[in-house]
Amino acid sequence: MTNNFEQIQNYSTLVIHSTDNSFGFGYRKNNSLESDELFVKKFNHDLCNNLINDFKKFISIENLQKLNKISVSIGPANFNASRLTVVLARTISQQINCPLESFSTFKIMAKRIALKNNIFTQKQSFWIYKELKRKGFIAGKYEICHKEGNEDNLVIREIILPKVIQEFESKEFFFKANYADKEDLTELLDLSTKNFSNTNVNSWEEVLPLYPISPIN
Repeated sequence: MTNNFEQIQNYSTLVIHSTDNSFGFGYRKNNSLESDELFVKKFNHDLCNNLINDFKKFISIENLQKLNKISVSIGPANFNASRLTVVLARTISQQINCPLESFSTFKIMAKRIALKNNIFTQKQSFWIYKELKRKGFIAGKYEICHKEGNEDNLVIREIILPKVIQEFESKEFFFKANYADKEDLTELLDLSTKNFSNTNVNSWEEVLPLYPISPIN
């Protein structure tokens, strides 16, 4: 019987990510960081056409068929970008019978923000937010679970999925959302690999874009 170590050593994953003005793909073969392939592109009004065309160029049919997991960011980000990238991820997952997992964009950037701001206290919580054009914020809450040894062992849990809030408590830590294309693609690959045990091939049905507000806000 193949043990967990052997499974993760032979584990390949694809990630799809979008921000307010860009989209990207990441591929990791056999859980080897050295094999990482990343693609990032800024978009204007041509995202619908470019997304499919660039994806075809990014990954071969052979590598697509070897996938063990697909992970996708669901927002908060550009409304249309989140919708299109999630549709792409769901379609691929369904067609090749590959499990699909999702993460909020704030969850993906949470580790990077925590490291930048030295938030290492056990069980320390903090918010990540985007200010709305109208009153209020989109914000998610995160908690340091533990940190042992180097930075790679920092584990952060999303305790409140990004939602609309009106204001923060003065005693709470809060940091502005900060997208970083390549860093966040790599983190999404890491998160996907660490959760390799998800093997539900029908999980694509549960993955939806995160829309805390209307697309016109």
